[in-house]
Amino acid sequence: MALSVRSFNRFMFFKLPAAWWCGVRLTALDGNRGEAAVTHRWINQNPFRSMFWAVQGMAAELSTGALVMYHIRKSGLPISMLVLNNRANFSKKATGRIRFECPDGDKVRHAIDQAVTTGKGQTVWMQSVGVNADGVTVSTFNFEWTLKVKS
Repeated sequence: MALSVRSFNRFMFFKLPAAWWCGVRLTALDGNRGEAAVTHRWINQNPFRSMFWAVQGMAAELSTGALVMYHIRKSGLPISMLVLNNRANFSKKATGRIRFECPDGDKVRHAIDQAVTTGKGQTVWMQSVGVNADGVTVSTFNFEWTLKVKS
């Protein structure tokens, strides 16, 4: 898979269809940050006229996971990745278009370097903040990713 937003979204259609059908899309990706967005619609709503928390979680995880995949691909090494833990906080109803941004590229790069150097699995906490069109934070997700060089 190439390292582009378009290829990640195509990948989602085949490998993460629930996220794709709910409208989750990667919108930006470089070595420093990942960004995903999703718009509140009928298919991803909860009974309270806002976006279901799990849909927000899918978008938030994508913004972090795509960044991890980017750095694994750049390393050229066979490295496994898995979410070990996550925490979330919801501060406002999620309606309209919600953008999740993760600026933790340096953390991932460092964890991969440590995994390669030590030969031991590493963990890294990454944060993705969801904001609405008015710039108001609606939710904050933290994911603990494990990274290990495959033997």
